[in-house]
Amino acid sequence: MVQTSNTEQRAGTVTSVNTSERKGTRKIPVAEGQVQVTCDFGVIGDAHADNWHRQVSFLAEESIAKAREMGLDVKAGDFAENVTTSGIDLPSIPIGTVLRVGDSEVEISQIGKVCHTRCAIYHLAGDCIFPREGIFSVVRKPGEIRVGDDIEVLTWGNGSCDATPPEALAEVEAAREAGTL
Repeated sequence: MVQTSNTEQRAGTVTSVNTSERKGTRKIPVAEGQVQVTCDFGVIGDAHADNWHRQVSFLAEESIAKAREMGLDVKAGDFAENVTTSGIDLPSIPIGTVLRVGDSEVEISQIGKVCHTRCAIYHLAGDCIFPREGIFSVVRKPGEIRVGDDIEVLTWGNGSCDATPPEALAEVEAAREAGTL
């Protein structure tokens, strides 16, 4: 990461923004290359948007490359992420970290997720990257996120986010400990 001021650090770049009309499906890269995010909701026009702790999802191009190395023909949006990134180690960012993405600000609310029903990617490869390497956030400042936008760390988190239910974190931690994530 490149230092840009006392508290801000350039951490990566947005390579794709993606939405879907229904939950449980792959997301499609937005043709205009930009999405609007709003507080207490997430990405306008996305099926996963709601007033909950997983408003905007992120996955790195580097993670998608790992899936390609397993022989999968996958691209941005195929893991149902809203924002595909490059140059940032997403799973290493602590919960509570605030990122500037475009002119919006998001707070990391969860790292990874438990898949209660296995997705098509899991059935094809016997594994899926997103439950371990995808991250989620809540919108703290509305705005636009565009392909090519820098992602900057505004403040590092302490491992907690007031929007995240404790049981959600406990579920992910239990799956990690059991080796099922």
